[in-house]
Amino acid sequence: MAKAKSKKKKKKQTRELMILVILILISAGLIVAMFTLYAQRKKQAEQSAEVTIPQRPEETGMNPVVIPDAQTAPEPETEPVTEAPDPDQLRAEEFMQNMTLEDKIYQMFIVTPEVLVDHAVTAVVQTGNMTKAAMDEAPVGGIVYFSQNLEDEDQAKEMISGAQDYMQQVHQIGLWIAVDEEGGTVSRVSDSLDTRYFDDMAVYGEEGDADAVRTVGTQIAEDISQFGFNLDFAPVADVNINPDNELQDRIFSDDPAVVSDMVTAMVQGLQSSGQVGATLKHFPGLGAEDGNTHEDDATLIDRTYEELDTVEFVPFRSGIAAGAEFVMVGHQIMSCAGDDMPSDLSRVVVTDWLRNGLGYTGIVITDAHNMNTITENYSSGEAALLAIQAGVDIVLMPEDLTEAVETVAAAVESGELSEEQINQSVRRILTAKAKHHLL
Repeated sequence: MAKAKSKKKKKKQTRELMILVILILISAGLIVAMFTLYAQRKKQAEQSAEVTIPQRPEETGMNPVVIPDAQTAPEPETEPVTEAPDPDQLRAEEFMQNMTLEDKIYQMFIVTPEVLVDHAVTAVVQTGNMTKAAMDEAPVGGIVYFSQNLEDEDQAKEMISGAQDYMQQVHQIGLWIAVDEEGGTVSRVSDSLDTRYFDDMAVYGEEGDADAVRTVGTQIAEDISQFGFNLDFAPVADVNINPDNELQDRIFSDDPAVVSDMVTAMVQGLQSSGQVGATLKHFPGLGAEDGNTHEDDATLIDRTYEELDTVEFVPFRSGIAAGAEFVMVGHQIMSCAGDDMPSDLSRVVVTDWLRNGLGYTGIVITDAHNMNTITENYSSGEAALLAIQAGVDIVLMPEDLTEAVETVAAAVESGELSEEQINQSVRRILTAKAKHHLL
């Protein structure tokens, strides 16, 4: 029995010894494998980093030779990225090639139908032979209609389509058909043709409901586009700083942030269908005035540029960011511009502030040039030329269209005004017209 126990003990010891040997062998194998892997990786790293560093070329007479990393794929060659040309601008350029200087200058004017026919009638209510003959002689960029021109729905549609169709048929370039339809106090279409009525903008500004304003803009565009209007001189982007200004409840608010929100919404609504262009007005801001640019000989607003930049410009920046196709510049003289000029005749205001400062690349249009602040101080020709020299693209409603066009043409011919500046404006105008299917 003692011998049996001894045998069992020896077997157990042998088994344990074998297990120990196996464990030692496994450990040794792992260690060898680790060292082998380490050696391989080190060798690969040394091969990857290996380059031949030659002597300087002037010492060897040979070009340097570099051994490339075999594991690194060569950089693929990439073609330079080029922007696709704007088809609307290409179409504009195509039309400009066949336009005379006079044709191009006429595109820079929007007039009343009465001025177009040289005031032969008090109120134009149809596109008859007289209007067509006038368009043959003066292929203007657009016509603006007022309440006196709008009698009923059928008459308005027939008159507007008659002008639009004739201009496109004869000159192949359609018209801006413009109207002041702000809602509330200034609503030519609603007042005359009984379309939907909207409150003054101050009501919506007080409510602070941007969605409601966006809906108003959409509905105004629907209401006016059915008659053929494709340009609305709205929204008012002024801030109500002085309660004695001429605009009153046409302004959304005295808070630039509120005006900014409402203006953005109105621009989005008006332009949502792509049929109507919106116009921010009256840059650089009329809200601080205590006069009236329609009636006074001059209107001076005493503001620093810093005040304008932090208050009046805020809604214009937002409207521009929203894509407003037009900005209307008013006749107010800004003390900080330093040139004692109505804003729409001031290069400081139009080019330095609006174009360069706010980065606006759309169409710049003047306020109406038949207002007292212009007519009491300048002839139609002088005012048109000064506006274009300031950087304006379109002159609105000159008293004497023929004088205005002839003065601008003479300035180009004499070298006082470059034809390239005319071309820049007409390029903007025709590119926008192509977008509106007017080319």
